[in-house]
Amino acid sequence: MEKPGDYAVVARITGAHGIKGWVKVHSYTQPAENVFNYQPWRVQLDGRWQELEADSFRPQGKGTVAHLCGVDDRNEAEALAGLDICVLREQFDDLEGGDHYWYQLQGLKVYSVDGDARVLLGEVSGFLETGANDVLVVKGTNDSIDQRERLIPYVDQYLLKVDAGAGEILVDWDPEF
Repeated sequence: MEKPGDYAVVARITGAHGIKGWVKVHSYTQPAENVFNYQPWRVQLDGRWQELEADSFRPQGKGTVAHLCGVDDRNEAEALAGLDICVLREQFDDLEGGDHYWYQLQGLKVYSVDGDARVLLGEVSGFLETGANDVLVVKGTNDSIDQRERLIPYVDQYLLKVDAGAGEILVDWDPEF
């Protein structure tokens, strides 16, 4: 039996598109259209997992729209607005060369390294995509130096080591910043 931890969020249904059951899809995959390679999708609707499958999709403006099997009018599509699209993590290919999926970094402890000392800044609570680079959102915990939220660019200049097995990320980041 599958558990919530077996899933990763890959996109979000942001609204209805047209009157024939199409939905707007904001993909978190890169490139964005890769979200359609991971089917069936699962959404939590009324506290239960429900499978959805896109039978057609296309770029639309800056995003993507999709038609979902069995969703044939605007009202049905609107009922899905705001739902996260999840897939089983086992559907992802293994990454090489030290790359990680965002879900693998979620919840890792983030330490700033200063000489031999390590300062706990908090845990990865999310990510931001900017035009230039991705950004780790690090939320202070009860064990960390303070409760602040920090935005740390996910670039080699600041990222020293990701050790998912140990549950930590080492960064070169001023704890006062």
